Amino acid sequence: METETATRWLSDAEQCAWRTHLDVSRLLMHQLEKDLQPFGLTNNDYEILVNLSESDDQRMRMSDLAASTLQSKSRLSHQITRMESAGLVRRENCESDRRGLYAVLTEQGAQTMKEVAPHHVASVRKHFMDLLSPEALAELHTALTPIADHLRGLRGKP
Repeated sequence: METETATRWLSDAEQCAWRTHLDVSRLLMHQLEKDLQPFGLTNNDYEILVNLSESDDQRMRMSDLAASTLQSKSRLSHQITRMESAGLVRRENCESDRRGLYAVLTEQGAQTMKEVAPHHVASVRKHFMDLLSPEALAELHTALTPIADHLRGLRGKP
């Protein structure tokens, strides 16, 4: 167990950067969620639709989708049940593994993506991209890449 004398407390500059990051993360996700509400979607819904729309045959194994969206299998199952009720996705059995299930994007789900994606991109631009200069955006990418790589490595995902 680490003792108080061994704790590397954050400097004022580090504390400021950390808290700004937390504020931006929370506030941005809140705003993006708010901008999806008129379409009856949450950020989680949208992330699932994006994953399915970008995957082969617009389908993913439920376990892969859970890992991709950082959700527990149980939470994802409830999410998919709700999205099934809305007609956005359906479940299909996996023929190669009787225990496995696929989440599949429906025609309505694909149409929803076509309708919502331009609005979502506009929201991302308005609340994030357009507030940064090209140089700041490049610096942000450079600064965040090692953190993302480190955290992906902890998960065992490239």
